[in-house]
Amino acid sequence: MSRRRKVLLGIVAVIVIAFIGLQLIPPEKVFSDYKFPGNPPVDAQFQWDSPQTEQLARSACYDCHSNETRYPWYSHVAPVSWLIYDDINVARDSLNFSTWSKREIDVNDIIDQIQQGAMPLPIYLPLHSEAQLTAEQKAQLIAGLQATFGS
Repeated sequence: MSRRRKVLLGIVAVIVIAFIGLQLIPPEKVFSDYKFPGNPPVDAQFQWDSPQTEQLARSACYDCHSNETRYPWYSHVAPVSWLIYDDINVARDSLNFSTWSKREIDVNDIIDQIQQGAMPLPIYLPLHSEAQLTAEQKAQLIAGLQATFGS
């Protein structure tokens, strides 16, 4: 075996071992304000103005902004898991449909985020086609949010 090939195999081995080692580091060791992954109980429920509004919100918002997150397989693979869990914790801190009451939700801020294209996060959309709303769906969601939470 040539020296070059041995060096290449050594580098690959180090990368594989490092990747496996990363799996042993839980996200709470990476982020000091990390909350355990998973879904806490759903405390608050409110009446949506229509089933369509609720479905649009669930499709585009609930994975990050509720305690009803669906965790795909790659959310358990470090270092991607660290980023996903951090994003979810930040999102739940800013808006959580599962624990907040109607009066705690700033509908105007939500609408601004949707209109500016800031939400759902662009990085989230390629792997979550259900969250990619058309202009018509965004308008319907905005109208439904206004009807549900007031403006």
